[in-house]
Formats: sequence, C-alpha cells, structure tokens
Amino acid sequence: MKTLRRRGGKRYPLAGKVVLITGAGRGLGAATANTLARRGAHVVVADIDQLSAQRVVATLAHARGLALECDVTRLDSVHDAVTRTIEEFGGVDVVIANAGIMGRGATLRALEPTEVGQVMSVNVAGVVNTVSAAMESVISRQGQIVLISSVFAFINGAGVIPYAMSKAAVEQLGRGLGVELARHGASAMTAYFSLIDTPMIRTGLDADPHALTLMRALPEFVGQRIRPHTAATAIVDGIEGRKSAVVIPKRWSPIAVLRGVAGPLVDAKLARDAGVQEALARMDNARSAGEFTHSPTSP
Repeated sequence: MKTLRRRGGKRYPLAGKVVLITGAGRGLGAATANTLARRGAHVVVADIDQLSAQRVVATLAHARGLALECDVTRLDSVHDAVTRTIEEFGGVDVVIANAGIMGRGATLRALEPTEVGQVMSVNVAGVVNTVSAAMESVISRQGQIVLISSVFAFINGAGVIPYAMSKAAVEQLGRGLGVELARHGASAMTAYFSLIDTPMIRTGLDADPHALTLMRALPEFVGQRIRPHTAATAIVDGIEGRKSAVVIPKRWSPIAVLRGVAGPLVDAKLARDAGVQEALARMDNARSAGEFTHSPTSP
C-alpha cells in the first residue's frame, strides 16, 4: 500500500493567504480575524450581520479585508460569499467554519423539536454548507479547512444536549475530512474549546439562571473561561503548524484522550449528583413557567 506524505511537518505561512471566516462579526471570529490580519493574511469577515462584519474589517491592521453578509443556513448565501472572495482575492486558502449558536439552556424534555432543529441547522448544516462551498478552492490551493468544535463533543451535555450533539457532529466531520483531503495535499483542523468569554456565552449562559445553576454543580474547572484572543491565537498557531486538532485549555487534552474510560464514569457520577439533578429539575420546571433565553449566533 502506498503511504501519502503528511503535510503536517511544514510550517504554513499565512502572509498573503486568503482566509474566509463565517460568524466573524464578533466574539471568537472577530478575534481570529484580527490575529490573522496581524500575521499578514487577507481576511474575509462573513456574518449574517454585515454591519458587524464591516466594523471588524475596519479594525484589521496591515491587511486587505472584505466584509460580506452570509447566512450559513443557506447554501446559496455561502456560495455567494465564496464567489465574492474569489473575485476579490483569487481564491480561498483557508476557510474557518466559525458561525454557531448555543441554543436555550434546557433539558431535552423542555425543548421543542424546532429548537433542536435550529441549533443543528446552524451548527451542523451551516458548517457543512461552508465546507461544501469552499472545498474546491481550498483543495486547488492545498489549503486548510478549520472547524470549531467544543469540549462538549466529549463531555456530558445534559442541559445543552442539542449544542453537545452538534459539536460531536462537527468533530466527526473534521476527522473524516482530514482523511479525505490528504491525497489532495489539503488538510483539516478541529478546534476544541471550553467556555470562551464571548457574547454568546454571556447572553446564552450567564443570563440563564438555570444553566448557571447547572454549571455551578459541575467541577469548577468546567466553567472556567478563556479569552477570545487566547482561543484565536490557538487557532492561528494551529493553522500555521497544520495541526489536525487544538484543545484549549490544554488540561482538557487528557480528558479527550481518555474519554472512552472517563466518559461513562463521569456520566454515572452526574446521574447520582444531587446538585446536578436539582439544576436539571429547575430546567424542566422552566418549561411550564414559559421561560426562554435568547442565544446569539457566533461563538
């Protein structure tokens, strides 16, 4: 059997590269756009809110930038963004499928199927749309596809099951793409983060008393926040190193590796934990009280 040489050993210089980022009008996407620009990349900031995208582009230093309106749940919208990028810069070297939503913190019993569908539409179908639209340009330039997953891909997602489901799906997409792209000289990277201090977390989690109660019942390190700049730097360093995965904070790496053993043990502990069960009961009760929490797009 012929073995293909991996491209991971070589540094991938970003100067002059064209990077398209979805959901980059704020939060992690905006921080990543600025980090890329400082390293010489041309950055396309695509967001469902074009004014937010334009504000981010105005902050980019020493780089050509482009702000585009893009709804990742519509394949035609993502194709339009890729077409505009190619017209402006000649192609897409790296695409970062960053757009996502957390959804309402609630038990599955308290959620409507349409709410689950909304999370999956943005976080899974939206990522697939982004990858599909940019794939040919990335392959032709032997570039990279970057997916934003979460530690919730491998820890128990009680209280945020749709979000955890979506991030596990993104993980599998990244693993499969890494194999499929290898023969083309392109690559895929999946980024796993814990809670990033962004508007999505502050509005979607901090404003929800039931979700906060559940988080406080979990081990303290689960709820520790990381800064957007820290996460963005990890993404950009990973691109330059052509890594297949980055995990931030790094303390999560052993948990990711040992998930097959640790996962069932943690699940059993959570099922017996009185604090966790009380928090979930409060989420159940919120259904009858008609309490809802708005969750913005983009981590």
